[in-house]
Amino acid sequence: MAACAVFLDAGYIEKVLQREHPGIRIDYAKLATKMAGDEPLLRAYYYNCLPYQSNPPSEEEKAVYDRKKKFIDALKYLPRFEVRLGQLVKAGIGANNQPIFQQKRVDLMLGVDMALLAAKGKVTSIAIFTGDSDVIPAVEVVKQEGVVVHLWHGAMGAGAQNAPSRDLHQMCDERSAVATIINDIARDAP
Repeated sequence: MAACAVFLDAGYIEKVLQREHPGIRIDYAKLATKMAGDEPLLRAYYYNCLPYQSNPPSEEEKAVYDRKKKFIDALKYLPRFEVRLGQLVKAGIGANNQPIFQQKRVDLMLGVDMALLAAKGKVTSIAIFTGDSDVIPAVEVVKQEGVVVHLWHGAMGAGAQNAPSRDLHQMCDERSAVATIINDIARDAP
């Protein structure tokens, strides 16, 4: 039976939306359905981290954390949606004394989930919304299992800040920019 699994790298999605479609909030159920195309949606997997909090957290950190947690908890109630959370760690201090944060475990969880579904024959296609080359080994495994991989990404071309990794773009079977469906997945779209 044909089925599509959708994999959402929320950190990348948030960057694409902020830089390319400011002010637009998306409906994640609509996004998953659009990404699956004509195939039935087996499940959508959403990967992210809750915001970093210092010890003790500031009032602003608490507020940001609570908003994100409420949003993620709401996603868990969407049909055929699975939320996978990694950890956000402080990796140091950068320019202008700004902290540098890194996501941990997110790419690995995404890759393992993709490979398992493909190896178990649960899907005939996978749609991923990411720009990260760290998932290339998983894409290779999935393709070896005969599964078609469709990459969704931000804008490409000269000056594009959210272009996917060139190697990832080449590795995938099909490719689409989210701009082609942005009006259909906006939260107030019909």
